[in-house]
Amino acid sequence: MTQTLTDGELTILGLLSESPRHGYELEKVIEERGVRNWTALGFSSIYYLLDKLAGRGLIEAIGVAGTGKSRTTFQVTATGHELFVAASLDALAALEPLRARVLVAVANTAGLPDSEVAKRLRERGEAVRAQLAEVRATRLRQQPLPAAASVIFDYSETMLMADAEWTARTLATIEREMSMEKYDVKVARKELFTPSAKQFTIAQVPNTQYLAVDGHGDPNTAPAYAAAVEALYSVAYTLKFESKKTLGRDFVVGPLEGLWRAAEMDVFVTRDKSAWDWTMMISQPDWITPEMVAAALATVRAKKGLPALELLSLITLDEGMSVQILHIGPYDDEAPTLDRLHHEYLPGNGLTFNGDHHEIYLSDARRTAPAKLKTILRQPVRPLAP
Repeated sequence: MTQTLTDGELTILGLLSESPRHGYELEKVIEERGVRNWTALGFSSIYYLLDKLAGRGLIEAIGVAGTGKSRTTFQVTATGHELFVAASLDALAALEPLRARVLVAVANTAGLPDSEVAKRLRERGEAVRAQLAEVRATRLRQQPLPAAASVIFDYSETMLMADAEWTARTLATIEREMSMEKYDVKVARKELFTPSAKQFTIAQVPNTQYLAVDGHGDPNTAPAYAAAVEALYSVAYTLKFESKKTLGRDFVVGPLEGLWRAAEMDVFVTRDKSAWDWTMMISQPDWITPEMVAAALATVRAKKGLPALELLSLITLDEGMSVQILHIGPYDDEAPTLDRLHHEYLPGNGLTFNGDHHEIYLSDARRTAPAKLKTILRQPVRPLAP
């Protein structure tokens, strides 16, 4: 039978099915039995629900004891009793979906500070334990209890104990993660991620492995570019979570990086983006293996239909000696800096190209004003032949 009564309506109907009562008596019973521990029924809502149930013909007034609306006594009608029985029996077998708001919060913890998450979980644990103590105290005050009331308190206590245990386990997991050393490539190789914004500097770049996807065309308009970035982040985060789960080794997902190439290097100065070939990348810690990448690809493939997954691979890049500089501002304002690099700095220092133009995007373009974007411009080089 379809449920046609709210929890509050069904509670009031059930109390009136026990015996006729007026509003004040209902409030006393609700308070004495601790009903508010398992259903929301404020004092004022009792009278609202009485009027609503009477309007539906489920209860009827049978007399007034003293004066005032609170002393109007109601009893259940035949129709109300039939609906009360059917709805109560349906509710005994019904399973409610888990929709606790805390589950939404837990799903969002990846974007929250671990220390603040732990603090709030401790507060939750204290609140749950306090509520459990109150339920037990309410139960004790009502002894001896009829069987139905006793099992209701059993349910409330069981649910609160389960919540307290779940909260404690979740807090332990968060605290364990907080104590876990988290690898961050920007910290481990700080010298590579903090170049000067005023002058070109030389850096020795060690072998680094990357998740990578190749493509062609203007990154602002080519669908293949957006598809490549989506695939890279999906697999990178899958690897992060799997590494933490199976190896006990966590890491910060590195920034997006790109290798850019063309038949003529001057297209980077002229910004002819349609002529650009690119490889978009996200660096990976040394312990990430090809087998782990293959497993992550399978996991993401099963969840999302991302065409660029078929183009993604794990590569190792050996750039060695490189010239780099920090560019602050819109990407299209890189041209003068690249022009100086190509036509002044490199020939002036006896150097030439030894690999693809490399960019490292330190800012999230979706959340950063163009004037504040930070991008490392890197160019692998070698000495000119004598």
